[in-house]
Amino acid sequence: MSFPSVVPSRNIPSDLEIEEAIKAFDESKAGVKGLVDSRIATVPSIFIEPPESNRRHNRSECTDPDQSYEHVVPVIDLSGPREDIVVQICEASEKWGVFQAVNHGVPLTILDEMLLEVAKFHESPAEEKQQFYTRDLKKKVGLASTFDLYTRKRANWRDTVHCDMAPDPPSPEELPMPWREILPEYSKRTAELGGSLMELLAEALGLPSNVLIDMECMKAQTLALHYYPPCPQPELTVGATKHSDPSFITILLQDHIGGLQVLHQDHWIDVVPFHGALVVNVGDLLQLVSNDKFLSVEHRVLASRMGPRVSVACFLKAALEPGTNKFGPIKDLLSDDNPAKYMEVSMIDYTSQYNTKGLDGVSALNRLKLR
Repeated sequence: MSFPSVVPSRNIPSDLEIEEAIKAFDESKAGVKGLVDSRIATVPSIFIEPPESNRRHNRSECTDPDQSYEHVVPVIDLSGPREDIVVQICEASEKWGVFQAVNHGVPLTILDEMLLEVAKFHESPAEEKQQFYTRDLKKKVGLASTFDLYTRKRANWRDTVHCDMAPDPPSPEELPMPWREILPEYSKRTAELGGSLMELLAEALGLPSNVLIDMECMKAQTLALHYYPPCPQPELTVGATKHSDPSFITILLQDHIGGLQVLHQDHWIDVVPFHGALVVNVGDLLQLVSNDKFLSVEHRVLASRMGPRVSVACFLKAALEPGTNKFGPIKDLLSDDNPAKYMEVSMIDYTSQYNTKGLDGVSALNRLKLR
């Protein structure tokens, strides 16, 4: 296939050249996979990150000499005693904002099939994928590269299909043919797991187990099905720019390639993948309602010569419906010594602000802080 020319990385492009390159890349509807299939040898300029935002990972920064590198990010066995799980989730959410869950109840066969089918779709002929290509975030199903491409004027090295699975799921005809069985099943399983996690998180806050669910903080579910092709110059770009999530919690399934990192105590820490684990991270809105007791972790994905890397992110959040509740710090958590740190916000307003600013490396919570 022919591919529109983009500004080569060896040049310093003008603003007009960048705009033209972004437009050509977007209108090709071929995504990053199309670039790789065209056998490019250098990363186009619209993908190049500033050196300060793409500082590569230094493993010596991430380990205690007496601690195994693979077990730095907390791992929590959800089949253990409930009291122990609550304590572990509380500690992980306070100190890290992320943990890896094992024995979570989602069958390995479903996890493996999900990753396989995501890869198959992204590796299907461009003509089959183009019917799903869109920048309209209001569509229930859409394929695109870098949702904030025109805002940041810089692209990430990945392609993504987003699927809004709740509260109003897409019809089977709106989904790619191979996903019409596995995607609803995966959505159901992760929603069930999300409900269990919400109960545990509420208890970790010292509240009744039903509090978060009763707030309808997981009424909506979006799946983001990511594909990160191998990159010829991974030191110049990233798979996903530093950001935190506009959710209450995110449940992530990742394959064996690696590249996900979380920012912990000013150091980038690898979230080392292992078969059967699901990564659970606190989102912005859980940090808000917990009044900063739980941390919405900043994270990124490195580009790599290896790959492709495949992952599936499940965002559990409140519904984008007019007239729904506003979210602010839970009153039962507040006191004279712990006053509210944030103003209330609706899910519609928060999501609009998040999408408008894009992944600029600045927390969307900053706008809501009470001075």
